[in-house]
Amino acid sequence: MSGRPEGGRPEVGRPEGGRPEGGRPADGPEGREGAPGWGGPGSAGLAAPGPAGRGGGRTVTLLLRHGETALSGERRFSGSEDIPLTAEGVRQAGLAARRLAGSPVDAIVTSPQLRARRTAEAVAEATGAPLEAEPGLAEADFGQWQGLTFAEAARDWPDELATWQASPDAAPPGGESFAAVALRVLAALDRITEQHRGRRVVVVSHVTPIKTLLCRALLAPPEAMFRMNLDVASLCQVDWMDNGSAVVRSLNDTCHLDPPPARRRRR
Repeated sequence: MSGRPEGGRPEVGRPEGGRPEGGRPADGPEGREGAPGWGGPGSAGLAAPGPAGRGGGRTVTLLLRHGETALSGERRFSGSEDIPLTAEGVRQAGLAARRLAGSPVDAIVTSPQLRARRTAEAVAEATGAPLEAEPGLAEADFGQWQGLTFAEAARDWPDELATWQASPDAAPPGGESFAAVALRVLAALDRITEQHRGRRVVVVSHVTPIKTLLCRALLAPPEAMFRMNLDVASLCQVDWMDNGSAVVRSLNDTCHLDPPPARRRRR
């Protein structure tokens, strides 16, 4: 999931991207001893490059979540499983690619996982920008919870799930902690901003890595991860300044998707 099923704790109210609604928000890397800190140095909705936009004092990252998969549609933990896009996911990737082709793109950096790679290939075809893989952008490994819904994991692993929710240093059985995910994602960010300084880069990834980057940009506490919603094929724009600051210009932008991703009704 993502945040939760599909890449990190599920999003608030659903498996992919947070904690279940009403549950304690997942703790991120910051705010725990021994955990890495989050803080640190065109077309509609996407800020066009200005004097500091291309080759200037900022590196623009357009963070694109991959299109729909069978597991994301069912709110199941996907994690390190290499699953393909559904037909709808392929369509969503094409719509996102068409949106991105409306403004300059200098490079595309993608998670090596199939669902992200196929989404990135659609963007590369539409924009003509070079494509490269970055292993640090892969989704969190949920170990023995992969393929399960959050409710199923809570039923079969209640103590482990409670520990995992309480600390970013705790990992699912056989899986990866959020502290470990943050270390590799932020290292990947450093590589991207160093290699593509002053350029506009599409970064194709998953819920947990994208939320990690957003928290870093906002200097936000880990709980903030689980107050964000990221739909499939959504876009976020973050500008990383040469002086170490950052600006989040958009979050969960899905105006290119028609109709927008279906949302579950809350009861």
